[in-house]
Amino acid sequence: MTDAASPVAPGTTTSERLDRLPFTRRHLRVLGGSGIGWALDAMDVGLISFVIAALAVQWSLTPGETAWIASVGFIGMAVGATLGGLLADRFGRRQVFALTLLVYGVATGASALVGGIALLLVLRFFVGLGLGAELPVASTYVSEFAPARMRGRLIVILEAFWAVGWTAAALIGFFVIPGSENGWRWAFAIGAVPALYALVVRWGLPESPRWLERQGRYADAESVVRSFEESASMTAAAPRRLTTGSIETIPAATTARERLAGLWTAEFRVRTACLWLVWFCVNFSYYGAFIWIPTILVAQGYDLVRSFGFTVIITLAQLPGYAVAAWLIEVWGRRLTLSVFLVGSAGAAVLFGTAGAEWSVIATGMALSFFNLGAWGALYAVTPEMYPTSLRATGSGWAAGVGRIASIIAPLTVPVLLALGGAPVLFVVFAIFFAIAAAAAWGLADRRGKALDDR
Repeated sequence: MTDAASPVAPGTTTSERLDRLPFTRRHLRVLGGSGIGWALDAMDVGLISFVIAALAVQWSLTPGETAWIASVGFIGMAVGATLGGLLADRFGRRQVFALTLLVYGVATGASALVGGIALLLVLRFFVGLGLGAELPVASTYVSEFAPARMRGRLIVILEAFWAVGWTAAALIGFFVIPGSENGWRWAFAIGAVPALYALVVRWGLPESPRWLERQGRYADAESVVRSFEESASMTAAAPRRLTTGSIETIPAATTARERLAGLWTAEFRVRTACLWLVWFCVNFSYYGAFIWIPTILVAQGYDLVRSFGFTVIITLAQLPGYAVAAWLIEVWGRRLTLSVFLVGSAGAAVLFGTAGAEWSVIATGMALSFFNLGAWGALYAVTPEMYPTSLRATGSGWAAGVGRIASIIAPLTVPVLLALGGAPVLFVVFAIFFAIAAAAAWGLADRRGKALDDR
């Protein structure tokens, strides 16, 4: 159903009104609410790396079986990312965000009850389905509220919640999983929290006014924008929105086919190709490395508790990585920040693969964590900016979906590369993928400080 348009006053569009706002409590609520969902997502992804290491010992799993536990979740993530973006452009950002939390929360909780690998693989697929859809939808959602001058920084801060969730996973892995034979089951039970949090998202956060406007729901969009203006005490100065003259002037895509075709029009095809390549390479190296780090450390002779302890320390380096990226992305811009952090990731990967002493394992692992997660923050900031509102979630979702193909391949490739040349060869391969991504980043548009739909 379409709302009646609000009265028109010349000179200010919804996009302009959102961009001129200061950072308000309403922005903090959107960022914090989305960030908690993001952290819970990261916690689940991180938990599986510790669960795999424990189950490999407890269930006497082969390297191939452990690789499939990781990869089947990424198959679900690939499907979820592509479908989630399409659904978010059709049904709204908030609705799909809440649904994704519910799906993977329930599936994670159910994983605590499995008695064998077959059922665990099925549930991990559904976990991945929810996880894959949630991330691009959440970044699109926050970007559509953020004022242009701070949009990149806010998305990097959103991505920084990933470090919070991964650190929580590392702490659960360190304190809960080794504590008893059923420690991994308790870890999965804790991972069911997102199912409850979905209710908070559904009822506690507003829908994107940009999406509402594109659906013709002008009164709803006006209500959301005015609530942000009131939060900033700008009501008296804010004229009523325009019902025409949106910065996005091309006709809005209305079907999935039109949205997918829109990604490959002359205007967007170079951005799309480069974005997909960056997402593919970064996913391959990140998930190949971080899902396997606890298991690799165990294989190198460290016991389970010591391996998990190292991983906790390495994980903590993600936070300063995000902090530096959040500052640089509005100083250097998107492309330079992304490429520099990717080059740093490549160098750190080579050093980590050849590290021998304990101090060097920790130091190079922290460097890899710092640069790689800073790169992730920049990538999530730049991705929604590549497309207009009618294509934004679809474009973000499909880029993430292509990336998930790499995350499926990477865990299956790791045992083969380890057999061929051990950790040095494995991490040189990861470094090559980081370097390719750094080059591809220069094919992206840099939208620092520009209105979201200004092309």
